Amino acid sequence: MTREYLKKADLTPKSDASETHKIVQGILADIEAGGDAKALEYAAKFDRYEGNVLLTAEEIEAACALVPEKLKADIQFAHDNVRRFAELQKGTMKNVETEISPGFVTGQKVIPVDAAGCYVPGGRYSHIASAIMTVTTAKVAGCKHITACSPPRPDTGVAPAIVYAAHICGADQIMAMGGVQGVAAMTFGLFGLPKANILVGPGNQFVAEAKRILFGRVGIDMIAGPTDSLILADGTADAHIVATDLVSQAEHGYNSPVWLVTDDRTLAEKVMRLVPGYIDDLPEVNRENATAAWRDYAEVILCADREDMAACSDEYAPEHLTVQAADLDWWLQRLTCYGSLFLGEETTVSYGDKAAGTNHVLPTSRAASYTGGLSVHKYMKIVTWQRATREGSKPVAEATARIARLEGMEGHARAADVRLAKYFPDETFDLTANG
Repeated sequence: MTREYLKKADLTPKSDASETHKIVQGILADIEAGGDAKALEYAAKFDRYEGNVLLTAEEIEAACALVPEKLKADIQFAHDNVRRFAELQKGTMKNVETEISPGFVTGQKVIPVDAAGCYVPGGRYSHIASAIMTVTTAKVAGCKHITACSPPRPDTGVAPAIVYAAHICGADQIMAMGGVQGVAAMTFGLFGLPKANILVGPGNQFVAEAKRILFGRVGIDMIAGPTDSLILADGTADAHIVATDLVSQAEHGYNSPVWLVTDDRTLAEKVMRLVPGYIDDLPEVNRENATAAWRDYAEVILCADREDMAACSDEYAPEHLTVQAADLDWWLQRLTCYGSLFLGEETTVSYGDKAAGTNHVLPTSRAASYTGGLSVHKYMKIVTWQRATREGSKPVAEATARIARLEGMEGHARAADVRLAKYFPDETFDLTANG
């Protein structure tokens, strides 16, 4: 049996990349040349906000006071989970050293970057969880300065819950500026901020393109496109749960793909009947997004068996991968390409998006075939070092000189030669490339 598409996507999540690049490149160039004043000009144009760019301690305190106590408790719960998981991740990275050969020691040192810029979306939806995910991991990593940047709303500023989350998670500065201008301000060190060493966090296509253009002069977590989700489900799955989970991810945006991969035709057909009704029951903005995403980008794929389902999933390399099927351990061992994996009906992508502890900043557009998501590791530099005694240096110098000469790099060879001559003046070495 070959794979059968019971529903095939008409579109793929691609924006007009060339036009977006042109717009973003122009804004970045303007801001780099014009500094604070030009960034404020773009903020007035796009954010329609003219309040303080960097929130004062009093403004942060006032915003935090507006957050209901129940929501504060939920944010604290999510923060604690993300922090504990990040601390676990950090524990896997250690300074190590080994004696490669007698007298020659090499090592690895793990060093956090100095300054992190965390972008927190705040337009259509207030992404409280993005503040938790990005700021907490940067804090656990040990970054010396963390800026949280979020689009303000006209007249009201950054959403109070985002301010509260960024504050308790450890942001040193909270910046009321969105879009390309916010990314530029963190990168170029405007408004007295340190220049960011790394930019992290999700955003729209303009934010993603700004990060793409700036990558190289600053580190980034990843180049992200629209969020995507895939569910692997067999005949044991609950169609109601599967359909609900698909809709929950389709509401992200009009171009957010959701995919169902199954070996059970009855389940697939039932899910396809249920989804439109579940979408119709959403609030207006969510309904419009989910309707377009399901209509234009969703797919339902019928496979021969679970091995074919797993192979199909690996080809799609989804950002979020849910398994609602028997024998979860088999799937955990078999699957290889995903941003984050959700095993069993008892968990869901929404848990990972908000409060479970694993990070929700994840690779999209099949980037999970070569990278994972945001973690403490993204803020860390793994650097190497070496030290040797003169005797320990001897065989390394001999090999270096001969390899360098074979490559035609005489200067490299002589750097080894002079050490051998100095340390072992009474010895003769064959340092030629041949023979």
